[in-house]
Amino acid sequence: MHSEFAPSVYLLASRRNGTLYLGVTSDLPARIGKHRDSQLPGFTRDYGVRMLVWFERHATMEQAIVREKRIKKWNRAWKLELIERDNRDWRDLAEDFGFEKSA
Repeated sequence: MHSEFAPSVYLLASRRNGTLYLGVTSDLPARIGKHRDSQLPGFTRDYGVRMLVWFERHATMEQAIVREKRIKKWNRAWKLELIERDNRDWRDLAEDFGFEKSA
């Protein structure tokens, strides 16, 4: 299995400490591309949430979905701690997949 295409849970942000969005996907680069190109109607497009600030890969989609559901129940402070544990500067991690820096 190619690591970029592993089931993943991810957090997007509009900016540092801005609006957050939690999602799950089997193909993180493709999903990020859809968010960036505003191909997905709804919350992320409406609120300009495009910056990948955290993600976690899983062995199976079922494990990723369980983790996403668990994190969705967390309060905002815990989600911010999760981001800042590994991404203190709120760097746009999508750049690691070849995307331009989010505006």
